[in-house]
Amino acid sequence: MNTLIEKISDINDLILQGKALEAFETYYDEEVVMQENDNPEFVGKALNRKREEAFFAAITEFREARPLKVTVGENITMVEWYYDYTHKDWGVKKYNQVAVQEWKDGKIIKEKFYYGS
Repeated sequence: MNTLIEKISDINDLILQGKALEAFETYYDEEVVMQENDNPEFVGKALNRKREEAFFAAITEFREARPLKVTVGENITMVEWYYDYTHKDWGVKKYNQVAVQEWKDGKIIKEKFYYGS
């Protein structure tokens, strides 16, 4: 799997199969920087893994995730997702989110999420 379209497609497929953490382990760099909107950045795979695990553990009902659009450029991918789930702290969530991934040496080195409040 060499091209970014193949890699982002595999990530999306893993997410749809309920294997988002497997995608994270496979495709994210050890020094990955992740950020939501204009909130502070979180640096490092270990810290971001804990955040991802906590997020998924807090979902009490999962109804749907669907990639709406995928864009691939030079060392960058973007995916617009639709999500519908219930979170133990946030309640029912139905929203679109754009995830922008920057790639280096076949791994995601930065990912930023854009969504409404």
